[in-house]
Amino acid sequence: QVQLVESGGGLVQPGGSLRLSCAASMNIFEFNVMGWYRQAPGKQRELVATINVGGRINEVDSVKGRFTISRSSAENSIYLQMSSLKPENTAVYYCHAAIHSRNYWGQGTQVTVSS
Repeated sequence: QVQLVESGGGLVQPGGSLRLSCAASMNIFEFNVMGWYRQAPGKQRELVATINVGGRINEVDSVKGRFTISRSSAENSIYLQMSSLKPENTAVYYCHAAIHSRNYWGQGTQVTVSS
């Protein structure tokens, strides 16, 4: 049973920073790709950033230069460092992993950007 557990969400003021973590229940290098998605109220879930097994990173244009995806083999985790946060970044952020055409999701962590 693959499990992905996110942490690190919360309330932050505009311009602030947060670091999300996603701990996997297995070796992260067994996944073809891992990443972060988000879903804002009333909107569809959308891609934020992904990293594949080879280390190639894909980011949505709106977060380039502000968000950074990374990983740790020792911790079996991926991370999303978010800076210069904006109110429009408010959403539930989900960790995703794919292996052999199977997709796995975490339970989500709420990020609220508000003054």
